[in-house]
Amino acid sequence: MKDPLGKRVKRTQRDYNLGFKLSIVSEVEKGSYTYKQIQKVYGIQGRSTVLVWLRKYGTLDWNNPKNRVLPKSKETPAQKIKRLECELEDERLKNLLLNTMIDVSDKHHGTSIRKKFLSQQSKSSNKKNR
Repeated sequence: MKDPLGKRVKRTQRDYNLGFKLSIVSEVEKGSYTYKQIQKVYGIQGRSTVLVWLRKYGTLDWNNPKNRVLPKSKETPAQKIKRLECELEDERLKNLLLNTMIDVSDKHHGTSIRKKFLSQQSKSSNKKNR
């Protein structure tokens, strides 16, 4: 906020009405913004102003940050598909890495880490019992 001469005027919490404070709190608790992002978006100068509002008007426990869990914002179907595709690709890469590590270990150290399939084990046990 600037005065007519162009100097920056410091605002206090009293300069913001209750409706504005409550809307800020609800946006942060929905997960739309972090409290620092919302300070920049709305030009709120104080570092802890939004945190004070969250503690005073919010429904989450902001006094103990370790227990604070923000609700996830609702995903659109396209966002969910994109997220799941990324998770699937991560799992594929993890699987490839683990299989490669087992192959390398078997080759260089002479280990036999892979388990045999149950069907192969049962065939060999059937031959022994005959």
